[in-house]
Amino acid sequence: MTSRVDHLTGTVSLRSSRSTWLHLTASALLAVAMVLSASSGALPVSARTTLEAFWGGLCGQSSGFDTLHSIVWNLRLPRVFMAALVGACLGCSGAAMQGLFRNPLADPYLLGVASGASFGATVALTLSGRLALAFADVPCAPGRGTGFVPLFAFAGAIAAVLTTLALAQTRTRAQSTSILLAGIVVGSVLTSLTTYLMMRDADRLRAVFSWALGNLALASWADVQRAAPYAALGLSSLYALARGLDALQLGEDTARSLGIDTRRVRLGVIVGASLATAAAVSFVGIIGFVGLAAPHIVRRLGAVQHRALIPAAALSGSLLLVIADLGARTLIRPAELPVGIVTTLVGGPFFLWLLRQQK
Repeated sequence: MTSRVDHLTGTVSLRSSRSTWLHLTASALLAVAMVLSASSGALPVSARTTLEAFWGGLCGQSSGFDTLHSIVWNLRLPRVFMAALVGACLGCSGAAMQGLFRNPLADPYLLGVASGASFGATVALTLSGRLALAFADVPCAPGRGTGFVPLFAFAGAIAAVLTTLALAQTRTRAQSTSILLAGIVVGSVLTSLTTYLMMRDADRLRAVFSWALGNLALASWADVQRAAPYAALGLSSLYALARGLDALQLGEDTARSLGIDTRRVRLGVIVGASLATAAAVSFVGIIGFVGLAAPHIVRRLGAVQHRALIPAAALSGSLLLVIADLGARTLIRPAELPVGIVTTLVGGPFFLWLLRQQK
């Protein structure tokens, strides 16, 4: 009996050590990738200049920057930090949704978040007074401009999730299957409404597609500051529910026998993941496959329990999106690709491989 306890203790200690090294390694790689991304572009700068601009900006010295430091601080670093923030939201939410539904193919957009955000963005662009060159930061009449796209997209995403929960509650008990089916219905309806609005106002097609493919080019420090509180609230709530997610892997009946309030865990995961995902997509558009791929990568590297998996997936998602954005800016330089195209081109083969593994 004693040897068995020692064996279990050693296994837990080994997993904890492996998770710690995984988190440290992912953090180090993310820091390197962020510096490399901020240093690369049509005008390459040294890593030293990038770090100087970052430190000077943190110390409030940005007003005295020369042109090179100003480019790094005002244009590149906000984009890099927004990519890291969005990647963390998608990776963490994907890990939580896969654990909740016990489905390795689940992603953060499962409950209609993407469709709701697209519908909200399309409404904002339809109300704008003229064709937008991109999905934000274009001067328009007050109250009707594309600068309201993040607000409309966030509202649409949250409304879609609330509608999904309301439909699922029509049954006596909101089981995971009913929530999933309700999310599919809500997503399909909102996609149809988005298509209808696009057909009615063809001049908005370019702007809507630009948003839907994901775009980090217009990220600013103000956007990062607005998105960060919602993302932090969503991510922290998901981490707090890690024990409940671990118990759900044994089945709902077993989880309840262990004293887990499965209804509270389910609702908390849905709200937390939806809040983090909505905060991400409302500012940069829909970016696919990051939330699907990041959890699988860190699972194969040893992060199994959700207390280790969720932060590892967040770091992995940040790393993936920062690298993808670097590729989007440099593959066809001086032009650039929407980052959603890069993640789809890389994530598509990964998804097919995952389906093959499931068989």
